[in-house]
Amino acid sequence: MNGVLRQFLTNPKALIGLTILALAVLVAVLAPVLAPGDPWKMAGRPFLPPLQDMRFPFGTDMMGRDIMTGLIHGARVSILVGLASTLVALVFGLLFGTLAGFYGGWLDDMLMRITEFFQTIPTFFFALLLVAILSPSIVSITLAISLVSWPPVARLVRSEFASLRGREFVRAAEVLGESNRQIILGQILPNTLSPVIAMASLMVASAILTEAAISFLGLGDPNRMSWGFMIGAARTVLRQAWWMSFFPGMAIVLVVLALNLVGDTLNDVLNPRLSRRRRQ
Repeated sequence: MNGVLRQFLTNPKALIGLTILALAVLVAVLAPVLAPGDPWKMAGRPFLPPLQDMRFPFGTDMMGRDIMTGLIHGARVSILVGLASTLVALVFGLLFGTLAGFYGGWLDDMLMRITEFFQTIPTFFFALLLVAILSPSIVSITLAISLVSWPPVARLVRSEFASLRGREFVRAAEVLGESNRQIILGQILPNTLSPVIAMASLMVASAILTEAAISFLGLGDPNRMSWGFMIGAARTVLRQAWWMSFFPGMAIVLVVLALNLVGDTLNDVLNPRLSRRRRQ
């Protein structure tokens, strides 16, 4: 374990990704301190370009709202939705995949048909529909994204459980009289977490992009500033106020890039055989 951690922390891609993520999380946590003002409040002259007034280094939007304040508060929404939706999706995926892979038979067939049904639905449009039905809010967006994100986790966990179910250490645990619950939680599940952890970081990135797209289309939480909302509000004035969409767009790009760097490194470290196969 120490060797894996050392290999991960000495990887340049991982260090770059972790640095960007640490800064983003720090900004999100300290948002009330870094930007104590209301991100919805008019703070200056509308359409103020960056650096023209040092009180607003990133400029202002068409309503005179401070772009930097919006970015700082928007980080909280993007990171919260990304982490929460991924956590919920992991719970669903682990549950479905564990039951299907361990018990097999008719239960496996039924759970995999349910999983395949969700995979046949266009995920983004299904998430949009759910948010519209439930009314836009942080909770509804998180639930919608999690409901379209769990099937790949379920299929991965099911595959891992099915391959490990007949291994010698599992049969030895059965001979020793361990219950199914003990075998699942103590023997098989710990050996399936490596690829799941690598997938989870990429799921957070996907969730952040999905939340931004939903907010861009006007279905974000109307009481929370978000990066997607900021880009959506700027689309009609893109030529005359480029900074309104540039800065939140760059924030999304940097965070998603960081998560992908971390995810790729985790995949290389935790799945070395797959990594070598891809390089060949």
